[in-house]
Amino acid sequence: MPRRTARAIRRALLSSPMRPAVVIVLVVAVAAGLFAGSYTYAMANPTPRDVPTAVVGAAASPAGRARFVTGMEKELGASLRLHRFATYDDARAAVGQQRIFAILHQRSGRPQLDVAAASGASVAQLLTEAAARVGRATGEPVAVRDVEPLQPGDPRGLAIFYISLASVVLGFVGAAQLTVHAKELSPGQRIAFTAAYALLGAFTIAAVTDWGLHAVRLAFAESWLILAATMFTSGMVFSMFHVLVGRWALVPTWGLMVVLGNPWSGGAVSWPLLPAPLGTIGRWLPPGAAVNAQHTAVYFGAAQHAFPFLVLAGWAAVATAVFWVRRHDGPLVGLPPRDPEPAAAAGG
Repeated sequence: MPRRTARAIRRALLSSPMRPAVVIVLVVAVAAGLFAGSYTYAMANPTPRDVPTAVVGAAASPAGRARFVTGMEKELGASLRLHRFATYDDARAAVGQQRIFAILHQRSGRPQLDVAAASGASVAQLLTEAAARVGRATGEPVAVRDVEPLQPGDPRGLAIFYISLASVVLGFVGAAQLTVHAKELSPGQRIAFTAAYALLGAFTIAAVTDWGLHAVRLAFAESWLILAATMFTSGMVFSMFHVLVGRWALVPTWGLMVVLGNPWSGGAVSWPLLPAPLGTIGRWLPPGAAVNAQHTAVYFGAAQHAFPFLVLAGWAAVATAVFWVRRHDGPLVGLPPRDPEPAAAAGG
């Protein structure tokens, strides 16, 4: 009797119209906790862990370097990754290539710290505050200069993060809307329309941010294409998950692109301040690649590198290939549609 009762309860639960609602409640509850936890862990209390710093000339001597570096590490609660350069010009070139975040040298016999807010506003701010405290503690004030400042319309350096976030979210939202409202599209047409809304959406993001709000002066053509590549990649990632897990595709897409990808991208908090190894992993995810490419295009155009573009291209290619190969096979996982009539006939 108890076994029959348990079986009846299970059958009632599985056939209940409330079953999808119960699953959604549980999924949203778990996703909410993961979302809040991921962003809080990565960005609530950024702490330097391994900041690449150049030392030049007299500042590179054992005495000068030990005094300043020891004080800075004590204030920051972290270590500086020191790189010695023969000349100041060599160190500035390394800053322009985004290999170095600060330069320690001497100017007119006084210690000076050059920071690069364009490389990471949060890193520059923490280094500036720490240098001031070290100067007071040692009795030898440290002059601080920003050699790569941010644009006036974006004093906190967050505009690039916001436009990249918009391209990521709207990329997979657009794909979800195609799934719901344009079911008759062939696979090739779906890919084409994903590319179309990516190009048009990216243009409007760039135009509003640059021409409309004057928040940040973009390298317009390059920035537009980076945003379009990000939107297309995000849309195809959703399409890939749709052929793999069906109607639950939004869950893994949201988890990969928003819960993990955005806080680990280095956009809101620079990668030297992210808990290890989140900064390294983040650069291999589409949001991190988008921020990386966009940031270099805007502030360090002469030192643009291929890595973020290869990451975006790799994700887009894999997602598109999976979508194309499995387009007729249906989801690998997912709850089957509830159809009580065949079940009743089988029972009869």
